[in-house]
Amino acid sequence: MPPRPRMLAAAIVAALALGAQAVPAAAADGPADDSTTTTSRGVEIPAFYTPPSELPGADGTLIRHEPLPLALSLPGIDGPLPGRATRLMYKSTDANGEAVAVTGAYIEPAARWRGDGPRPLVAVAPGTMGQGDQCAASMALEHPLQLNGQTVSVGYEDLSVYRLLLRGVAVVVTDYVGLGTTDRLHTYVNRADGAHAVLDAVRAARALDSASVTSESRVGLFGYSQGGGATAAAAELQPSYAPDVQLAGTYAGAPPADLTEVTRAIDGSDLAGALGWSLNGFLQTEPALRPIADRYINEAGQEALKDLSTMCVGDALFGYGGDSSTDWTKTGQSISDVIRAEPVLQTFLAEQRIGSLKPAGPVRVATGTSDDLVPHGQARRLAVDWCGKGAQVTYVPVLLPGVGSGLLNHFAPLLTDQGSAISWLTDRLSGEPAGSNCWSMPVQP
Repeated sequence: MPPRPRMLAAAIVAALALGAQAVPAAAADGPADDSTTTTSRGVEIPAFYTPPSELPGADGTLIRHEPLPLALSLPGIDGPLPGRATRLMYKSTDANGEAVAVTGAYIEPAARWRGDGPRPLVAVAPGTMGQGDQCAASMALEHPLQLNGQTVSVGYEDLSVYRLLLRGVAVVVTDYVGLGTTDRLHTYVNRADGAHAVLDAVRAARALDSASVTSESRVGLFGYSQGGGATAAAAELQPSYAPDVQLAGTYAGAPPADLTEVTRAIDGSDLAGALGWSLNGFLQTEPALRPIADRYINEAGQEALKDLSTMCVGDALFGYGGDSSTDWTKTGQSISDVIRAEPVLQTFLAEQRIGSLKPAGPVRVATGTSDDLVPHGQARRLAVDWCGKGAQVTYVPVLLPGVGSGLLNHFAPLLTDQGSAISWLTDRLSGEPAGSNCWSMPVQP
């Protein structure tokens, strides 16, 4: 089987193992008075996801909510198993200080919390889902697999959500800025946007009347890949942006802490399409970069960026897996070469760097030693940087052999380490103190 179909087949099999069904998205019923339904690659985006024309002032304020049917659910004596879900839209602030609506989902678990203290809350920051609105993680809870001939969206993050619910932990999932919501493009791997969306999701969950969590509930953050970058950034920005959201622990798996290195690594890889998502997101955040893009990006590149803006991971694997960005530029340079030639781009990416601030609370950084998609070295450097600032860091190198596929080298550690990561986080949510192995970093791979 050729590489692209093989990667996609593996993702589909994983989704089917979770009991997914290939069904079209259905319109939601909810208080979306001034909203209209849109379509992305043949998938109807419920009117719920269109933000109102005016947004509330306070970050984390609930804008609207409605019941969310979970695709993988069983009837129980006290309600559905593993829990009862609510679709959310809440107010956040983007990297430019502008008000923005973000969607997500809150799931109240059926299982009893057996740890110390009141039921805790974990904000799950999804890994890379894509840039099309149909890729949003909250929609994937309802439709874990969408396969309609125009798009392929796999809700692989559902696994971590359900594992947390089975431990009695309440979960809130963010869709990030612009993913799901139809008013703007998703700002993929943007440091501030991702951090704010995660922290404001916690505030929104606490404000939900039907939620059992309160301001007294311990809070944890959980994310891998794009999600690991978002939780890492949230841990850094929490003291200044959300001092009311005290963090008991943060898991940051395979965090893309240095986008200059990640850009170089994903170019020509299985997930080369993520380079287009990054560029689209950069241009959404900073329109002043547009003249540079116009100077370098050729017609094929412009078409690729437009095409990718509505794609999910499966679509990008099929459409752009293995492609080189040298085909997207007028000069034949790679995007990394363009970055090296343009100080403005270097400055912009430097501002996205994670590791310049001490994170709040204990953190667990995990990275596969063979990960060459979100390079192991830059993730390890994040742990070193945090240790140097006196943070309480648990660094976990996931020792797996490389298998010749960047995508598999990146996702294998997610599955291998996920159980241990959840156990570490639930220990923090129970009030157990975290250790630190910063002392061992000189000898850690």
